[in-house]
Amino acid sequence: MISFLLGIIEEKGENSLILDVNGVGYELTISSNTLSALPLNGETVKVYTYMAVREDGVFLFGFSSKEERELFYKLISVSGVGPKMAIAILSGLSLSDLTIAIIQEDSKLLSKIKGLGKKTAERICLELKDKLSVASSNDLTSQFEGDYNEDAVQMATDTLISLGINKNEAYMLARANAQNNATAEEIISKALRGYKG
Repeated sequence: MISFLLGIIEEKGENSLILDVNGVGYELTISSNTLSALPLNGETVKVYTYMAVREDGVFLFGFSSKEERELFYKLISVSGVGPKMAIAILSGLSLSDLTIAIIQEDSKLLSKIKGLGKKTAERICLELKDKLSVASSNDLTSQFEGDYNEDAVQMATDTLISLGINKNEAYMLARANAQNNATAEEIISKALRGYKG
């Protein structure tokens, strides 16, 4: 089992990384979270790995942190979630947002991730909610407390998307500003005030 690779970044793609380790090029599948954490091409980086051996080949998955790899391990323990689906889920949200969504059983948010169906999202919440710790994300947890109006959140999300904010981030912004049954207008106003782009 390869636990990590230390090498020079040869090439980066949307969900791929080619790492030159002593003259051998390793191709890894990575999440967008890992991609954004990587340094420039030609720089040395340590990437934590998971190796999947299947009938059709051997596949390496790379992670910028042990925390992301741990969450990946938990995701692939869920029935119906393979390594590629786990990478897609990790690409859909930041680690803290994903952890909170699972703990709070927010399957609606999870099912917005490309390729993740409602039933699988519900299964992830059910199987992992007690296995994840929110200790590192307490400040974010408070954002999602209180009553909220689902229709207002949806309208606000659609408006934020039309302003150029990506789908997942738009929903998180809307949901975080929807306390006390705020209207769509109030949510949008608060979200844009706090948005850092």
